[in-house]
Amino acid sequence: MAQQHLDPTHRPTAAVPPPALQGPGGAPTADGLAAYLRAQATEFLRALRLHREAGPAAGAGEEAADAARALRRSARRISGSLHTFRGVLDETWAEELRPELAWLSGTLAREHACQARLDRLLTALNRLSGPAGPARPAGPAGPAGFPTPAAAGAGAGAAGTGAAAGPRAGTAGRAVNHPPQPPAPDRGSLAVGAAKAGALLDRQLTLARTRAHSTALQALGSSRFHAVADKVAVLASDVPLTPTAHATDLRPLAAAAEERLADAVAALPLVTAGSPYNAAALVHGLSPDPAPHPQDAPWHQVRLLLRLHRYAQEALLGAPDTTRAPADARLPEAGRALDRHRDASEAAAAASSAARTPRIAPATAYALGVLHADQRHEVEAARFAFQQCWLRQTVAAG
Repeated sequence: MAQQHLDPTHRPTAAVPPPALQGPGGAPTADGLAAYLRAQATEFLRALRLHREAGPAAGAGEEAADAARALRRSARRISGSLHTFRGVLDETWAEELRPELAWLSGTLAREHACQARLDRLLTALNRLSGPAGPARPAGPAGPAGFPTPAAAGAGAGAAGTGAAAGPRAGTAGRAVNHPPQPPAPDRGSLAVGAAKAGALLDRQLTLARTRAHSTALQALGSSRFHAVADKVAVLASDVPLTPTAHATDLRPLAAAAEERLADAVAALPLVTAGSPYNAAALVHGLSPDPAPHPQDAPWHQVRLLLRLHRYAQEALLGAPDTTRAPADARLPEAGRALDRHRDASEAAAAASSAARTPRIAPATAYALGVLHADQRHEVEAARFAFQQCWLRQTVAAG
């Protein structure tokens, strides 16, 4: 039965894997990789147990959310390691497990993504439509489900959102060199449609979040998930390596992941990203084409490759990047900039999709258009922050 593998009979005291085992000449070998995979599999099982203890009806609870994040985190690391180091792992086993872990991680991520996107958009809409002076008073729940001005200000400060603040993120001391920011929208006209725009976004994204929650619950109770959990439970004690794995140096495999990242970054328009406001990037949002923004895909790919490179470095070092400094100092800051880019891109797409709702009022469509432009400016600010981080560290390394 699947259930027999889901709950460990003991409670490990730590999820930190042991130091990577080294072969002749100090080269990391498959023994270190196996220890890393076993530790991540143990963390997966622990997170699954915590998620079950929180109860299936407590999906919105903090404990269940933390457990789901831990499940996704360990699933991503196992899947990424199976991809990068597939040369020393049983090929059939790795190719069967890797896409299943990606499916699980993506399914669990949708609910959190919908809620985070809604919070981001309502905070931005509140900021854009509010007065330029002190925050105005509001009802206990805020208009049309908006956060109160105090909550909105706190959210904006924590998330680093805002067309004015975004370009300066990660560029300390260089804000004076930025080109002038675009003029603020007419707040009087924007306030007319902001409440209805917020209510429309709240309805659409809350519905999407509810559906994602139901899908996640169905996935966690499915035979497909139990099959994945069984394989991960086996992985916690036995990693299927190839016969020659113990004598194989893992550094060339990790270097290949780094080269793929470097090639993808080299293909990015970093010169264009050197300007925090790229007007050409907003043209696509003016067209009726609902397809994703064509400029975003290469940046999303770099984000995925950056994760694979970071996970490969973790496997070589034998510990997660939270316990020691990464080998490449660019990785944490660059990863945060690309996360901002992804979040702003998806938020802009949600605003654009809402603006295409049939029979909405012109004032509502105008507010959504301003919101879309604001999030596309956030996209450009994130690209600027990545460009500054990546090139600054490159020059320093050189």
